[in-house]
Amino acid sequence: MDQDRSIRSISRALAILRAINRTGSLTLTEIARAVDVPYPTALRIVRALVDEGVVEREPDRKRYRPTALVQGLSYGFQNHDQLVVTARPHIVALTQELYWPISIVTRVGNAMVVRDSTSTQTPLTFNHYYPGWQVPLTVSASGRVFLAHSAPEVRRELIAYYQADGTSADMVTLKAFEEHGEAERIVAQGYAAVARTGYSANPGKTSSIAVPLFIGDELSGTLTLVFFAAAMALDEAIERFVPPLQETARRIGEDMLKTQER
Repeated sequence: MDQDRSIRSISRALAILRAINRTGSLTLTEIARAVDVPYPTALRIVRALVDEGVVEREPDRKRYRPTALVQGLSYGFQNHDQLVVTARPHIVALTQELYWPISIVTRVGNAMVVRDSTSTQTPLTFNHYYPGWQVPLTVSASGRVFLAHSAPEVRRELIAYYQADGTSADMVTLKAFEEHGEAERIVAQGYAAVARTGYSANPGKTSSIAVPLFIGDELSGTLTLVFFAAAMALDEAIERFVPPLQETARRIGEDMLKTQER
């Protein structure tokens, strides 16, 4: 029981640190709401983060912001540096062609994490999705296309994880991939799409389409396009955007292979 409580505390602390880091600064009330924890819990964890030096209270304001020590958490993490460098000109060119923002997204644990995005390169976005932004694995377009193209043992590991520490909705989604042909359907069509996403910074206002990104035979991540849901129907967006997304993903994969062969 004590171990479970400690693990939950760590999980909440990381969630709070991500929320503060993502927005720049938050009040305690905003932190509690963003992470869905009671105010006293948020207060206790924030105080601990302040003691560790990764969060500080803004002078003369009841807001908390990350400190420079947060950068130390990323030291040594270079897993996708080359992917970002290689993919950047491709996703910028695709955004110039389609106007909508494009993101490189990879899986980290039970979440999909934005590695790079062109959201700052176009006015056609409600929010800028900086590197580190997370979307849920089981219901996002990027997560669903990644799950579909993942090896069966990866999905089994995720099922075991969610059985121990997940929601019933997560389990239903994963079971659909394993037992009801969802993975085969997405692989056959070559993309996943979600209308009016509920997990974005503006719930219900955007839709997304994602295609897998392979380097040779290795699944590396996804290429994801986000567009205003009111701008066009999902079927129309799929018809217009999937082919150029797939072509760009293919070119990125080819360039990554060339880089690795040097």
